[in-house]
Amino acid sequence: MFTPGAQAGGAPVIGLVGSAGAYGRWLRRFFEERMGLRVLGHDPADAGSDPPSLLVEEAEVLVFAAPIRHTPGLIADYVARSAGRERGRLWLDITSLKQAPVAAMLESQAEVVGLHPMTAPLKTPTLKGRVVVVCEARLDAWRPWLQHLLEALQGEYVRSTPAHHDRVMALVQAMVHAAHLGQAGVLRSFAAELGGPAQLMPYRSIGFEMDAAVTARILSLNPEIYEDIQFGNPHTGEMLERLATEIARLRTLVGRGDEPARAEFREHFLSRNLEAWGDGAAADGSYTFERVGYLLADLTETRRLSVHLPEDRPGSLRALLHVFEAHGISLSSIHSSRTPAGEVHFRIGFDSGADVASLRAAAAEIDQSGLGRVLERP
Repeated sequence: MFTPGAQAGGAPVIGLVGSAGAYGRWLRRFFEERMGLRVLGHDPADAGSDPPSLLVEEAEVLVFAAPIRHTPGLIADYVARSAGRERGRLWLDITSLKQAPVAAMLESQAEVVGLHPMTAPLKTPTLKGRVVVVCEARLDAWRPWLQHLLEALQGEYVRSTPAHHDRVMALVQAMVHAAHLGQAGVLRSFAAELGGPAQLMPYRSIGFEMDAAVTARILSLNPEIYEDIQFGNPHTGEMLERLATEIARLRTLVGRGDEPARAEFREHFLSRNLEAWGDGAAADGSYTFERVGYLLADLTETRRLSVHLPEDRPGSLRALLHVFEAHGISLSSIHSSRTPAGEVHFRIGFDSGADVASLRAAAAEIDQSGLGRVLERP
């Protein structure tokens, strides 16, 4: 049996339950490469993964990264397998719902924390700039190590209870997904008459483009996740009822179409909602919308280069920009992002009248000098 707290100051062995999933694979890389820890992994769908008995015997920190609907049952299985040997260890889960997994982990004798990274697995090595919800249920000796983990993840943290978390997720996740899936259904119903998203995109507004991007993201990822977020949260039904009531009210007002209906629309949907949001939150959100709009506009530039700088050192970007200066090329925008392989690259835009021959010469110099690798050329 492990002594409570004995591992918290050292380098514990990590056990991942669900290691073959997308977040499981990301976590394995993070624990091994960023924290230098030994990682054991079992996935029920992978017969070649480490057996549960090995995780029960050797893993001081057990992380459940399984599909939402299966997580409470898997935790219960590990409670039975551990049979008290988990005393003094730390159990975590990273599912999108917290009440059922945390309650299941509390049936063990381990210390228990629920985590919810509010984003799909990234190409980045950490969760820098991303929100992570932390639900501390039973934490004592492992508190310093948990703090070390959170610092290494580099996330933006919000503390919550499991019950409050799940109610909030009915709005932050389930409502957002439901609204976009409803939009997808409407677009599909009009596709035979007006065409699908590809045919509509030339007519795009900023709002339509952003909504279409969110919808496409939902449709392109694991459908089981989105299914469980809708069906697994006991608060989804209440949210959907309220959402349906608001849409039905709008439909009724538009159907009436008279001046009193317009006045009610302005009062109910605009004035009262603005009052509820508050001027500060509304102004901040509007500014965020403008900034995203500027980015989307930059991404339409036809004269552009994408460059990866292999040496992450001070002065690398300055040296890159000097190449363009030497060729007499002015930049209109520059953004950093990541390739599908996870490499940081700079997307540099130029005015539509920029000389293509000069841009190609600059690209050739970047490649030949070893300063960077050009990924996209004009």
